[in-house]
Amino acid sequence: MSTENEGAAVPPEATPPAGPQPDRAPASASGAQAPHAPTAPAAAPPPPAFAPTVAGPAGGGPGDQDRAQGSPGHAPHPGGEPAAGPEQTAQIPAYPTAGHGSSGGGWGQPPYGGHPWGAPPDSPAPKRRNGGLIAAVLAAALVAGGIGGGIGFWAAGQNDGASTTVSATGDAGALNRKPTSVAGIAQKALPSVVTIEAQGATGEGGTGTGFIYDKQGHILTNNHVVASAAGGGKLTATFSNGKKYDAEVVGNAQGYDVAVLKLKNASDAPLNPLPLGKSSHVQVGDATIAIGAPFGLSGTVTTGIISAKDRPVASSDGGGSSASYMSALQTDASINPGNSGGPLMDAAGNVIGINSAIQSAGNGGLGGESGQSGSIGLGFAIPIDQAKRVAQDLIKTGKPVYPQIGVQVGMRETGDGATIAQTGNNGSDAVTPNGPADKAGLQPGDTITKLDDTVIDSGPTLISEIWQHKPGDTVTLTYKRAGKEHTAKVTLGQRTGDK
Repeated sequence: MSTENEGAAVPPEATPPAGPQPDRAPASASGAQAPHAPTAPAAAPPPPAFAPTVAGPAGGGPGDQDRAQGSPGHAPHPGGEPAAGPEQTAQIPAYPTAGHGSSGGGWGQPPYGGHPWGAPPDSPAPKRRNGGLIAAVLAAALVAGGIGGGIGFWAAGQNDGASTTVSATGDAGALNRKPTSVAGIAQKALPSVVTIEAQGATGEGGTGTGFIYDKQGHILTNNHVVASAAGGGKLTATFSNGKKYDAEVVGNAQGYDVAVLKLKNASDAPLNPLPLGKSSHVQVGDATIAIGAPFGLSGTVTTGIISAKDRPVASSDGGGSSASYMSALQTDASINPGNSGGPLMDAAGNVIGINSAIQSAGNGGLGGESGQSGSIGLGFAIPIDQAKRVAQDLIKTGKPVYPQIGVQVGMRETGDGATIAQTGNNGSDAVTPNGPADKAGLQPGDTITKLDDTVIDSGPTLISEIWQHKPGDTVTLTYKRAGKEHTAKVTLGQRTGDK
């Protein structure tokens, strides 16, 4: 969803790996990315039909085990980011909008016919052959006008020196600015949110957001925010007080779209970590607060609610060879390009997610609108439970760890499940020999329809659900084979790194 990468209707699909690929090249269900398979900015991996995209890491061809079959879907963020500006947003059809005016007339015309100013027209006077009545009417109008003017002058005179304005009492206590109010939470959180500027070695870059993760100076953000500078570029982080510090990438996870930075020479920086909540406790309807730098406007605060949970989202920033997948928190808080990497907070001021993608109007469709981008109330955040686990791995080793089941599944089909490919990429086995799925008895051609209690309708959904767990977790897979339903317990394996 360029959360900001900030996000689209059915997001555009990513360009598949270089070289000829069959229409249904399998990808691994762990979401492993194919090395050396750059994608075009406008082409990201295809998410499920309903999944938005972000301007996050670009999708590429599958490679390792647990990769999806075919190009992963592009998400709202769904869209690639421009060369030196805010993250791009993937587009969806615009909602139809009402035009100006109403039926029955154009500008200045009343709706449903009738008088332009809302008053009925005077009844026509009977025709006379002389001008006596006309003169009388004119004289009456002049007299009425004079009387009206006189009354107005008299009324004004009686109130001479009085004011019609009403002044507020100025009682700040009457406003809700308690620590648990939006104003109270924003006042406390803003000093811990930074605006990140990333510039690549060749000059490309953009702006995003991050927030203080710990007192050691680590900052949590999206990978797509810093991807352009991860290979030798320049990163800066600016606090709400205007102080700017250089930063470096400690580790980044393309598949999760998470990155950890560390400030340089920041002994005087206000390192007050934001409290982390539990995204597993979030319920639909809970209040949300989003903080970020949409279109470079640092310190922007917006509010909304949790609109949905476990929303599968595939994303790409157009700058790498890997797709990102998340089982996202959906919110209607206004999120735009530049919000990516910023905190999504609950009503108690705890971080429950990292804003990462939006679905945005602008690719035609309903209403025939085009060329528009920005928030339409469909924003997506990486659950903080997952982001925290990834951040700990990145701080400890500099590399992400991905859980996997050891199969390659189709990525284009949606609605009926995630089907294990008959043959893997480059002639590899679609089911990794002696891998988790193989040990559980799964075979090529099996269609996985559920993971625990979650319905699986596509390859990206399977990957995003697996990635909510950690290696060593045991999950129950429900799958169909030859029309019959089966279940199997699978203990998740792991893959280290993005390559």
